Amino acid sequence: MTVLEDRIEMAHESEDLTLDALFERLEHMPVPEGYKVEIVEGAVFMSPQRNAHWQIIRRVVRALEDTFGMNAKIASDVRIDFPGVLNGLAPDVAKLRDRAVQTPQGGWYYQDVEFIGEVISRGTAHNDYGPKKSTYARAEVPVYLIVDPYQGKCHVYTQPKDGEYLTELSVAFGADVDMTTTPLELTLKTDEFPRD
Repeated sequence: MTVLEDRIEMAHESEDLTLDALFERLEHMPVPEGYKVEIVEGAVFMSPQRNAHWQIIRRVVRALEDTFGMNAKIASDVRIDFPGVLNGLAPDVAKLRDRAVQTPQGGWYYQDVEFIGEVISRGTAHNDYGPKKSTYARAEVPVYLIVDPYQGKCHVYTQPKDGEYLTELSVAFGADVDMTTTPLELTLKTDEFPRD
């Protein structure tokens, strides 16, 4: 654990904190520039934005905009609170329903999320494949995409039920990820996805 995680963990153990209180405490702690902070099941994780990571995110966002238009509700690294114990997640890419409205605090409701794309970072890959995947399934996010530049593969999870995704499709970089039979109705080209 980092010093930041130790401080938050001690604060979490000493009192019953909400996500808002945890994020408020983070505002007063040093977070290195270029790092994303998330709270996954009450633990704070920081991960750096790498160039390959950003290039993949940019291509996923571009594919969404090409399909749904520039006015589509798409967020990147924006906090969305999900069900479970202290899950303040900031997905690399989230597409929201057209009718989505913001919370009074300016965030988004997890019930309006149609798609999440996460690009694996070496230090937090276990979250994307583990607790975040379970959280997104519990929240009934219809389509969850993991792009893994270390494996050179994309994994698409659909049909959430009882906290699990019933179907998984794995596609190697270079092939198209066919999501036309999912609620997203999109084909994602991966031929220019960089490996890390």
